[in-house]
Amino acid sequence: MSNDGVNAGRRRFLVAATSVVGAAGAVGAAVPFVGSWFPSAKAKAAGAPVRVNISKIEPGQQMVAEWRGQPVFIVRRTEEILGNLEKVAGQVADPESKASEQPSYVDPKTRAIKPELLVVVGLCTHLGCAPSFRPEVAAADLGADWLGGYFCPCHGSKYDMAGRVYKAQPAPLNLPVPPHSYETDSVIIIGVDQENA
Repeated sequence: MSNDGVNAGRRRFLVAATSVVGAAGAVGAAVPFVGSWFPSAKAKAAGAPVRVNISKIEPGQQMVAEWRGQPVFIVRRTEEILGNLEKVAGQVADPESKASEQPSYVDPKTRAIKPELLVVVGLCTHLGCAPSFRPEVAAADLGADWLGGYFCPCHGSKYDMAGRVYKAQPAPLNLPVPPHSYETDSVIIIGVDQENA
């Protein structure tokens, strides 16, 4: 009789231990499976589209989004800023962005789908530094003829408020315009072409 009591206790222990090990194995197998449903940081950095709410950008102000691990500058331009683009057209190296990276559906002069909204990758085309947003006109350190734009603190490259590089700068090209589209008037999708939206 005493052997039956020992075997029953032993049996309960083995069943419980096997159940615990089996449950742990099921959880261990499920975690990677469930994790595969969500894109990794590597996949997001590889170019997953990014939705950006632009409704809170005031005229003359900039916001910064991130796409493919790069800063994307989004500026709400005023009529004055748009008027100044024509004034500096003779001072920029590529006024119609013929040599620079931008989608075909972007206006070559304003470098935008909607003239009031500039969307550019915020990395200097010289060595990849992040240019500073300098919207003030006639800034003391940039000269009386400065009409606003971007200044790269690394080597001094200057860009206008369309991201066009000025002549005789270290940067060879205009700031790139990433593929983007408008989901609504207040939401931009960076990484999806307007033509495919």
